[in-house]
Amino acid sequence: MTIEVKKCTLADLHNLQKLSYETFNDTFKHQNSPDNMQAYLERAFNLNQLEKELSNRFSQFFFVFLNHELAGYLKVNTNGAQTEEMGEESLEIERIYIKNTFQKHGLGRYMLNKAKEIAIEHQLESIWLGVWDKNENAIAFYKKMGFVQMGAHSFYMGDEEQTDFIMIQTLR
Repeated sequence: MTIEVKKCTLADLHNLQKLSYETFNDTFKHQNSPDNMQAYLERAFNLNQLEKELSNRFSQFFFVFLNHELAGYLKVNTNGAQTEEMGEESLEIERIYIKNTFQKHGLGRYMLNKAKEIAIEHQLESIWLGVWDKNENAIAFYKKMGFVQMGAHSFYMGDEEQTDFIMIQTLR
């Protein structure tokens, strides 16, 4: 089993969009209305939005490949790109999206460790993320990986207000 990581550039924009739609839709379509899913996908993953995020110097995207096949991606944010005010000593893991067919191969753990590596390399104090309160598998995974819940915030799926738990891991 070969795992490879490649930093995304603007040349990857269309592949990033396709992967974002697929992974988000596959993960959450069963728990949300079709209208709210469509509204969110169009807002969060339209080409202009993704190009803006890829161009932000405080955000980084990484594709992960398993046996040379694109399996998912990681998005991390620092400084002003973070979706919550967590300070300059924190790194946000905004997305770890893995295709369904590649789950349970250790890629989530691999990408989480990649984020941790980036944070340590930049001498940051913590990594954090938001996870939907109904995503019990992800919450259990993050707890197993050493994250603790330290708050919550609202997240909008279309017109429906949902709750994300804020989970953090201290590095120093």
